[in-house]
Amino acid sequence: MEAVLSVVVGIFFSVAIYLMLSRYSIRILLGVAVLGNAVNLLLFTSGRLTREIPPIIGAGMDTLPADTANPLPQALILTAIVISFSFFCFLLVLTWRAFQELKTDDTDEMRKAEPAHEPLPPLGY
Repeated sequence: MEAVLSVVVGIFFSVAIYLMLSRYSIRILLGVAVLGNAVNLLLFTSGRLTREIPPIIGAGMDTLPADTANPLPQALILTAIVISFSFFCFLLVLTWRAFQELKTDDTDEMRKAEPAHEPLPPLGY
């Protein structure tokens, strides 16, 4: 099962990089979202996939048994989900405002900071 999830993580990373190399900002946003999910799945896969025994230290024990679920990747995934969602929302608002101002989502067109038919600003004062 872990080998299958490792292949899925590799596919997610390759799709995310492909989308983020696009010149359209919507595809870049989707690439960031897929990248966040790929990192979460990577963290999930790095902690063992056992779920039979919960990570609770029983009475009279000092440490967890060896076959318990690892609680650290679970906590990291919860934190990463919140961070990736807030980062995605920030990028979505930033892209929407850029689209409202520039009327395009093509990053090559966004590079043109100066309008085509406007006079140049003064070069000296």
